[in-house]
Amino acid sequence: MEHVDRTAPDSGDWAVEARGLVKTFGDNRAVDGVSLNVRAGTIYGVLGPNGAGKTTTIRMLATLLRPDAGLAHIFGHDVVKEPQIVRQLIGVTGQYASVDESLSATENLVIFSRLLGLGRKEARHKAAELLEEFSLTEAAKRPLKNFSGGMRRRLDLAASLIAQPPLIFLDEPTTGLDPRTRNQMWDTIRRLVRTGSTVLLTTQYLQEADELADRIAVIDRGRVVAEGTADELKASVGRSSLQLRIENPQKIETARKAVEQVLKVQSAVSPEGAKITAPLADADRVTDLLIALRGAGIQLTELSVQKPTLDEVFLTITGHGAGEDESKETDKSDRAGEVRR
Repeated sequence: MEHVDRTAPDSGDWAVEARGLVKTFGDNRAVDGVSLNVRAGTIYGVLGPNGAGKTTTIRMLATLLRPDAGLAHIFGHDVVKEPQIVRQLIGVTGQYASVDESLSATENLVIFSRLLGLGRKEARHKAAELLEEFSLTEAAKRPLKNFSGGMRRRLDLAASLIAQPPLIFLDEPTTGLDPRTRNQMWDTIRRLVRTGSTVLLTTQYLQEADELADRIAVIDRGRVVAEGTADELKASVGRSSLQLRIENPQKIETARKAVEQVLKVQSAVSPEGAKITAPLADADRVTDLLIALRGAGIQLTELSVQKPTLDEVFLTITGHGAGEDESKETDKSDRAGEVRR
């Protein structure tokens, strides 16, 4: 096998370049022209509901499925024409753990290390290093059948990092994890990028995409329907709102008129009568409003600007929430067995 330096090659700073990827299973067009650009050294999120085509896209980029149409390059290498080189530049952690439950954590990592060409001593050293990194040292000798779901996910991710690949694919890495373990996994993913890796992750958790991703592709029914930073996607909805709470409820009507006059929008008064909410298209006008309220002798106890959530973005773009799967079509490759490099 040709030896490939596992450091990220110089390919114009792009870890992933994909154009018009298509994959069909029978009558189901699981991926319908997906295009992605992932800059090296970043976390890129692919956000969408079950059946949207996220896993199929990952499997094509990882050389586990051959695209029916389109092109994809990993650090400049064609995934179809140069699959062996691409596989030496990536790590893959799928939705389902590929570890052996009858073996211990140490035994699993040693086996994967040996399969990747490490010597016996080096494999044990790497296993111990990864177990410590993922807080699994105390459970190193226990069989995996006694592990919690979160521990298995951490071990699965550890196994994909044995070769320290410059690009890591994480397919819904925190599905089924409790909030504490999910936060630990997020910290690990951030640490991977700080140490030089690029991460492309799929998720159906809006908060996960918001917390982690430098850029996000929103995918629905096999197509990318929006792409940008979390703030750019939220801004595209245009639903930021200004919320004011008035110290003296008797002045609420005066305050409401000032809000509508300065912001030139309609406002709403909360049932308790001391809070005003209004859409905010131009944040610079908040200063003008505060001056107007002070001139009218109106004191505030609270002021906040609420950005739209990613859930609102997804609902606006697709017509349904990210947790829903309105399509009856199933991404059949989601059920495929996991293959690891």
